[in-house]
Amino acid sequence: MSKFLKILGPGLIFASTAIGVSHLVQSTRAGMIYGFGFLMAIVVINILKYPFFEYGTRYAAGTGESLIDGYGRMGKWAIGSYFFVMIVSLFFVSAAVFNVTAVFMKELFQIQTPTSAFVPLLLVIVSCFGILAFGKFTLLDHLIKIVGFLMIVCTLVSLVLVLIKGPAIPSSNFVAPELWSLTTIPFAIALMGWMPTAVDLSTWNSLWTLEKQKSSGYKSTVKQATGEFALGYWISAVLAVMFLTLGSYLVYGTDTLVASSSADFFNQVIGLFTGAIGEWSYYVIAVAAFCIMYGTSIGVLDGYSRALKRSCEVLFLKGTEVNSKWYLVALIITATGGFVINYVLSDNPKGFLLLVDIATILSFLFAPIVAVLNYKLVTNRKFPKEHQPNFLMRSISLLGITVLILFSVVYIFYYFGGFD
Repeated sequence: MSKFLKILGPGLIFASTAIGVSHLVQSTRAGMIYGFGFLMAIVVINILKYPFFEYGTRYAAGTGESLIDGYGRMGKWAIGSYFFVMIVSLFFVSAAVFNVTAVFMKELFQIQTPTSAFVPLLLVIVSCFGILAFGKFTLLDHLIKIVGFLMIVCTLVSLVLVLIKGPAIPSSNFVAPELWSLTTIPFAIALMGWMPTAVDLSTWNSLWTLEKQKSSGYKSTVKQATGEFALGYWISAVLAVMFLTLGSYLVYGTDTLVASSSADFFNQVIGLFTGAIGEWSYYVIAVAAFCIMYGTSIGVLDGYSRALKRSCEVLFLKGTEVNSKWYLVALIITATGGFVINYVLSDNPKGFLLLVDIATILSFLFAPIVAVLNYKLVTNRKFPKEHQPNFLMRSISLLGITVLILFSVVYIFYYFGGFD
């Protein structure tokens, strides 16, 4: 047990980071609009993406260096490709997460800011920045465990109570939306793009694994590290199904329209929960939803900042680690970029869902690039043979890469009118 506690952390941080927008927003929306139509898609995409995230932990534990270092060893083309993917997605992803968290904060605490609509957003960004700048990984590690436990318990209680009550009564004139049609493609890509999260975030697993070893003073084996990661990953996968179920039971088949603005969506979701469970549950559900998104915000800010710092070192400084103050510079860049994107989209009444969809679609389109890089790293002859993935993992990886490429091609054809 003592050894497990020494390695426990990176997998839970991953889970907390993953279950934000993809689960609370996208999975719930999928259940509301399409019922259980996307259930199999969610299960399959979680299975197909698993190896690429696990390889981040596997590579770090097996070599003592991050995936980003591995990309650098593969050549300029590899680290350059990753750097491009990261820079393009960094600001949109962080902006989407900050946006949702800020709205949840505003609605939960009823923050009235007539002079500035950006006060909650600044509170989220500044507080997350402060936690990471002063508490660093140790505080992140401890905080995520608390937030994660609260989130799992509240979600599980909510699901049980909703299942006991049963699904919503369908409207007499309800017509089920067509699931796999051309008009559904953008939503399907957005849903699976961040399910459980973007593949390029696999580099974070490797960075967190190394940081955990440094902070605990215990060097975990590959088996221990990947086992701890698997726990966090499959917790997030189960939670995705739970949120889909909640959305389906509470809304699907009724005349309720899914809100398009972030504030309305928050109030709609919380209202549906309290309506099904009871008014007494308002603050339990609202606090849980906010904790989910706040934990995600911290994880995203830390992960992107660490990845930005390390990729710059590998790409421009030949892997030499610079002073830790550059982590603070990376934090500032990530936080500022997320704020600016929100500011630019602030005049768009549907900016919230637009932001979420842009971030998730970009993540999905970039996924095949990072998936191929990760697979090449852990199957390369330079990677210790005893730590290389088994036949099943390799097979799932190749199938996953094929599916990710096909879906990307389908979306590109759709976007440019190839199916007209």
